[in-house]
This record gives sequence, C-alpha cells and structure tokens, in this order.
Amino acid sequence: MSVFSGMRISASGLSAERMRMDVISSNVANAKTTRTEEGGAYKRKVASFEENYDEKLGMLGVKTVSIEDDKSPLRRLYEPNHPDADEQGYVEYPNVDLLVEMSELISASRAYESNIDTLNAQKSMISKALEIGR
Repeated sequence: MSVFSGMRISASGLSAERMRMDVISSNVANAKTTRTEEGGAYKRKVASFEENYDEKLGMLGVKTVSIEDDKSPLRRLYEPNHPDADEQGYVEYPNVDLLVEMSELISASRAYESNIDTLNAQKSMISKALEIGR
C-alpha cells in the first residue's frame, strides 16, 4: 500500500460527494419544472456509487456508477388553466421533495467535510514523518 493511497481514497470521496451535491442542486433547481426536452415533468435524479477496487493497487476509493431517475411517482395537481395541463386539467409536477433534498444536501456536505478532515490528517501525518527523517 502506497503512502498516498489514503489521500487517493479521500480525494475520490470528495469527488463523489461533489457529484452528489451537483445532482441534488439540479433536483432543487428543477423542483417546479413541468416541461423538459424529453417531454413531461422533470424526474428527480439520484447518484449511485460503488467502491473502486484494482487487483494490483488495492482500494482506490469510490466512483460514480450512474445518475438515474428516481422511480417514485410524479405529483399530479388539478390546475386546468396551466399550459401543461392534460385533458382532465391535471398537471404533473416533479417528484422532488425539498425537505428530502435539503437533508440529502446536509448529509453530502458533512461527508465532504469528513473527507477533507481525513485528507488534512493524512497530510499532517506525512509531514510529521518527514520531520522525523531530518
């Protein structure tokens, strides 16, 4: 195991949590979007991660596997005057719950901060090890 493998793992965690925060911010920005280029209302996105393991190098951290649509149903509201209303007067709104998104954002930011703390601790340990060698 390399001296820098721990730093590589923390860096991959930072990248993964940044991606998660980007997906969450996209969900919040599109919380009221009733019309997309694909047609229909915006569908909430969820980032999926898995461990990144190499047989020769060992653990390399985490990586983003996919960004998929959430399978929960869209919200339907009766608004007959809305331009996107169907024949019955219902409009489909995104399946984005702002409370859920904010709690996910807090969780992602805490995980990001934890990776920063781990990275800083590793830098400190390497620095102290180099001072011992002087």
